[in-house]
Amino acid sequence: MALAVGEVAPDFDVPAVIGDQRIRFKLSDYRDKKNVVIAFYPLDWTPV
Repeated sequence: MALAVGEVAPDFDVPAVIGDQRIRFKLSDYRDKKNVVIAFYPLDWTPV
């Protein structure tokens, strides 16, 4: 599902790794509280 520039991203919940901690990241936890930049890329330690 592609979004147009300026369109609001739908809420989502994804796994994340911060240091050695595994957490769940939820966009709605940050909506209207912080500016959010969303970037997706393969994990650093996976073969391409």
